[in-house]
Amino acid sequence: MTASQDRPLIRLLPGRDRRVKAGHPWAFSNEIAMTPAARALPPGSVVRLEGDDGVRHGAWHFNPHSLIAARRLDADPAAACDAAWFRARLADALALRERLFGAPHYRLVHAEADGLPGLVVDRYGDVLAVQANTAGMEAATPHIVAALTALLAPRGIVARNDAGVRALEGLAEETRLLQGDAAGAVVEENGLRFPVDLLGGQKTGWFFDQREHRARVARLAAGASVLDAFCHTGGFGIGCAAAGAAEVTLLDRSEHALATAREAAAMNGVADRVTVLRAEAMEALERLGAEGRRFGVVIADPPAFAKTRKDQPAALRAYGKLARMAATLVARGGFLFIASCSHHVGAGDFADAVAWGVQRASRQGRGGQGREARILHMGGAGPDHPLHPMLPESQYLKGMLLHLP
Repeated sequence: MTASQDRPLIRLLPGRDRRVKAGHPWAFSNEIAMTPAARALPPGSVVRLEGDDGVRHGAWHFNPHSLIAARRLDADPAAACDAAWFRARLADALALRERLFGAPHYRLVHAEADGLPGLVVDRYGDVLAVQANTAGMEAATPHIVAALTALLAPRGIVARNDAGVRALEGLAEETRLLQGDAAGAVVEENGLRFPVDLLGGQKTGWFFDQREHRARVARLAAGASVLDAFCHTGGFGIGCAAAGAAEVTLLDRSEHALATAREAAAMNGVADRVTVLRAEAMEALERLGAEGRRFGVVIADPPAFAKTRKDQPAALRAYGKLARMAATLVARGGFLFIASCSHHVGAGDFADAVAWGVQRASRQGRGGQGREARILHMGGAGPDHPLHPMLPESQYLKGMLLHLP
């Protein structure tokens, strides 16, 4: 018996193979013949997937308990999917990033778009953060660690398995050191250095997806006062300070994030122009507006407002409110950058919510008249976050830069 024949076979239901045949990397549980044998397979098993017509669709990770029951690994149903296979996939991802960036600080693996569904790997020089968001990638973690070690010989590898989506796969959340040492990790971006707490910070330690937006906003900051709301560890604001901003206020509710931001400000020689404000951002924005505060540049980069599709209406209202409050704080002739990382909120709906909020922002000295605005840029994540062409869910980040005359 060949390796392919030895691998469990899962079949698609009659007439339910159209998306898979079109190249979609997922098969949902209601598209699969959930036989007793299929239901008994351990979550994360590598299986062969075939249509009821006998068409072979390759090797897939399978979880009988998840809505997204199968995720495509390889067109070859007999692909080994072992450490050597992972090394080859990771080598491809590495080669692309080395073409895109001159320094080893980037998202190395962006899940389906890199042919590694459910896997995220961020690189901070000689330290790596690995996030396995599916049962398949959780089971394959030893292979992944072995492959990364062979390719990069990192000083440390950290598992940042604290994403809420793991619960959908029946996985617990955890953060732990997988190998080596992660102390003193830093990220280098746009000529600056930021400390990264891979064992205690948010997500995988740094939001690489906003790299190009941070550079774009910083170019507008010379001589301006800047408010960086939902600042995390200060990537936007400290970038503005380094670009010549007169003063920068970093606003976040997390003392841990603000402490890291203070360290980053000192590391980059701009601590004298950076102050921190610990508060709930939405409440603080309302209060600052009522106090008549104005800034030359305002950044509003909140966490996801829509965790699920049913959250979308409330999220759009929240984005509209955030845009109103943030635009109110922009001085005449200043700039507003606002973002959404909710993939359940489409780019058009987000832009409409922002336009609604900006139109309702009050302008000092104009009798409460709404703000005028011009959109200078609309964009998504940087190129180290490639999009899978058949997976619109991967297009999660939306950023808008506006000038408010």
